Amino acid sequence: MTEIHIVCDYPHPPAKVWRAVTDPDLIPLWTATGQGGRPVGFAPVPGTRFQFVAKPRPGWRGIVDCEVLEVREPSLLRFSWTGDEGGKTTHVTYRIEPRGDGTRFTFDHTGFTGPGGFVLAKLLGSVRKKMLTVGLPAVLDDLDHGHVDLSLVRRGSAPGMPGLRVRKP
Repeated sequence: MTEIHIVCDYPHPPAKVWRAVTDPDLIPLWTATGQGGRPVGFAPVPGTRFQFVAKPRPGWRGIVDCEVLEVREPSLLRFSWTGDEGGKTTHVTYRIEPRGDGTRFTFDHTGFTGPGGFVLAKLLGSVRKKMLTVGLPAVLDDLDHGHVDLSLVRRGSAPGMPGLRVRKP
């Protein structure tokens, strides 16, 4: 079985990281760096069924079906992930823990099987790494400075990073 495992340390408190990865208005800001989708119907509540909706591509309808499986605010979020209708379900886990003056964020995506799963894990792994090393740090920094304009997320606009606009202080 193949998996994706990414660990990042952020100079931000766990509560802020939790907010960035669980607030439906903030999620598209950091997933956009990896061409990820916006969460439709998401709430950090076990049993919640939701979808990540992105631009369809050849061979992919642009929708990932998910269900929240476990939540321990502000330290754990676990959900199922089904990328294709009738496809194999995998699992995504976010772990958030205090680390020095900041937060250690651990991303795990498990359950990939066979040669196709190996290829998909490699592809998604590079995308997730970009989201977590470029997109999420930018959102966390912008939250520090009050530069996130959530009205753009709701309208779905902003060049380069849909929903993110940095305002000059």
